[in-house]
Amino acid sequence: MARATRIITGDLWFGEGPRWRAGRLWFSDFGEQAIRSVSPGGDVRTELALAGSRPSGLGWTPAGELLFVSMDRGQVGRLAADGSVHTHADLSGLSRWPWNDMVVDKAGRAYVGEFGFDFNADMAARGLPAVVADHPSAQLVCVQPDGAVEIAAADMHFPNGSVITQDGGTLIVAETLGCRLTAFDIGRDGRLSNRRTWAPLGKRLPDGICLDADGAVWFANPDAPECVRVAEGGKVLEVIETGLPCFACMLGGDDGRDLFMLTASWGAPGVAPTKGRIVTARVEAPHAGWP
Repeated sequence: MARATRIITGDLWFGEGPRWRAGRLWFSDFGEQAIRSVSPGGDVRTELALAGSRPSGLGWTPAGELLFVSMDRGQVGRLAADGSVHTHADLSGLSRWPWNDMVVDKAGRAYVGEFGFDFNADMAARGLPAVVADHPSAQLVCVQPDGAVEIAAADMHFPNGSVITQDGGTLIVAETLGCRLTAFDIGRDGRLSNRRTWAPLGKRLPDGICLDADGAVWFANPDAPECVRVAEGGKVLEVIETGLPCFACMLGGDDGRDLFMLTASWGAPGVAPTKGRIVTARVEAPHAGWP
């Protein structure tokens, strides 16, 4: 029997980077160029407006400062406790393409992925199947707590949603155009090693992901109206129908068992989605790890 879902809000354009914090689901809204949050009851508010650049991945430092990816500026920004906004790290010299999702670990170290090419232009010119079959590779970078940046992994196939396991020892990255989840061991200095396929996903495209206490990963599929739970090795454990294509997901709520799924409808190829919504479902295994 299909798992029950409910829509908690339709008051967003295109939500990404959902994170549960202090009783609310925080997310980036590309269309609004703002970081917003929503309560389980559907109360939406704007936390930070970012005129001129889309926000993407979100995370918090140990001091409680918000880190956010500024896609079009090629920066990781930092919202200080006093409300001032600062450049935490400049990534623009490493790539001229947009930067995307991010995970921040318990020490305040961040892993950020980039597009690697003009995704929207290629989508409009060639279509999704051709882009999946043939595309430039991209980079994943590590931003240290002091803002120092270094390349963590090259030859990535559109690195997207990322999680860090509860023990802090493994990074799992969604390679959207590689149709797989890829894992790395994390060293004490944040450097990555032992790259391996954590789960092959067939023809499914993983976008945003989150980790549960059973060690399974939920991933959003932007090419279908579904959020999928998968075990290491690739076994599909559950599929939840989301009504619209699903771009991101996050476990949260008071007990970590509310699965929030951010959905939207695509327009013409390469055009930003139309107004989206957030769908939620109750699941058995609670949230684990980071984010």
